[in-house]
Amino acid sequence: MSDSAIKIENLSYRYEKGSLALHNINIEIKKGEFVGIIGQNGAGKSTLLKNITGLLRPTTGRVQVNGRDTINVPVSDLALEVGFVLQNPDRQLFAATVMEEVAYGPKNMGLSQEQIKERVDYALNAVGLSHLREAFPPALSKGDRAKVVIASVLAMGPQIIILDEPTSGQDYRGCYQIMDIAQEFNKRGHTLLVVTHHMALVAEYTNRTVVLMNGSVLMDASTREVFSHPDKLKMTHITPPQITQVARALQPRIPLSGTILNVKELGDELLALKGKKRGRVGSAG
Repeated sequence: MSDSAIKIENLSYRYEKGSLALHNINIEIKKGEFVGIIGQNGAGKSTLLKNITGLLRPTTGRVQVNGRDTINVPVSDLALEVGFVLQNPDRQLFAATVMEEVAYGPKNMGLSQEQIKERVDYALNAVGLSHLREAFPPALSKGDRAKVVIASVLAMGPQIIILDEPTSGQDYRGCYQIMDIAQEFNKRGHTLLVVTHHMALVAEYTNRTVVLMNGSVLMDASTREVFSHPDKLKMTHITPPQITQVARALQPRIPLSGTILNVKELGDELLALKGKKRGRVGSAG
């Protein structure tokens, strides 16, 4: 059995008005990966996601999801395999209560009442909204509205989850809450793709990052490797996280081991270096 969740081969997409949005994209995402997709506005990120979910069909090339060519699979069937959380949660909310919102997908799948309840309970518990099951979704905070949409997607049981700017408009706490939820899904075996302009979140959570520029893949490597090339990222008007830049500025004076992605890594490195220095002083005494 293939371990490929998404396989994109020579994908190009041209809109009806003639603009080429994607050019010869080749990406393979393995099951269980947590992948960030970054790039400046107009780089082709949203078009790529829509080709993966079947909302758009390739002009040339092909997209396979769990081994099936998306051109031959109805969007309704793909939705059972790929959960898509849009940037604006309000565009996906319509039910009178949180519970009804989350139950909508499983009901349309023809599941029994017991199965629906199990899925709703699981999804609401996973995003921490069990206590709000009777609430009116539009009346919730933006962070909780986003969690309702994520729960609705999770209740459908997809193995692949795509988050398109999930932290847009969120405060600091909300950003990390949502990404913690995504990370937990990944630990449970889901394949995660996240599109975001928040580089600190990409560095903190993803294992691999794909950089798009002008509809083509500029880089596709481990997240650490991607952020170790600031000059290349500059071509896309992207800068590494601030802590990565700080660590890079310190490296001429402090022998850090490599590219730093978050505050904890920098702290651990500095403490380790301090410990080594103390050890040498003790030995000399």
